[in-house]
Amino acid sequence: MKKLTRLLLIFTSVFVILLIVPRTVWAAPESISVPNINLSIDGSSTPTDYVSNIKLLILLTILTLLPSFLVMMTSFTRIAVTFSFLKSAIGAQQSIPNQVLIGLALFLTIFIMAPTYNEVNEKALKPYMENKITQEQAIEEGAKPIRKFMLKQTRQKDLKLFVEIANLEGEITEDNVPLYVVVPAFAISELKTAFTIGFLLYLPFLIIDIVVASVLMSMGMFMLPPVMISLPFKLLLFVMVDGWHLLVKTLITSFT
Repeated sequence: MKKLTRLLLIFTSVFVILLIVPRTVWAAPESISVPNINLSIDGSSTPTDYVSNIKLLILLTILTLLPSFLVMMTSFTRIAVTFSFLKSAIGAQQSIPNQVLIGLALFLTIFIMAPTYNEVNEKALKPYMENKITQEQAIEEGAKPIRKFMLKQTRQKDLKLFVEIANLEGEITEDNVPLYVVVPAFAISELKTAFTIGFLLYLPFLIIDIVVASVLMSMGMFMLPPVMISLPFKLLLFVMVDGWHLLVKTLITSFT
């Protein structure tokens, strides 16, 4: 009881002191200096400042559109859709986090697209940063490797569809076909390829589901979900054939 009384007296004394002390002691400083940040073009006084601000605006715009470029103009679509089919075929929707599959698809995309982006860097970005070529020339040179990569994976039937709908005049070749025509044709071609791979992935797991369901029906176990029994056999089959190695190898070699 004595210790409790002492603690109460200490807390009471501290509370009274805080009330008695003038507020000016605890008051925040009247003014805090904040550095000025100016991203406006109006403050530029020399051509160099204008160029720097324009480069900053271009960089911010590219960063805004980067997710669209990543999804529509790289190998990301085929890889991500294939992983989604694999997840559904195995029946492990809750066991495999989407973050893991998206992260793996992202790094596989970086690995596959590295030669293309290195070519863009050598032929377009570096000369432009060194003021050896103009912005229009940099865009034209940078689009060539990306166009070449997409056309290699695009079906002629899909490309012809968008060329006819766009009503392009003049002779259209692989060197001068616009990117706004190549990108949608490349996207639907990637989806078709991913669906084909997904169908092939489903076949062995579908056979396991059919066998397990038939055995359970023959045993009269109608109340037991077949998915619960077939999932371990699917995982065993996928591990025994080294499924991740085969799948990733197939995806990478499909772009060569």
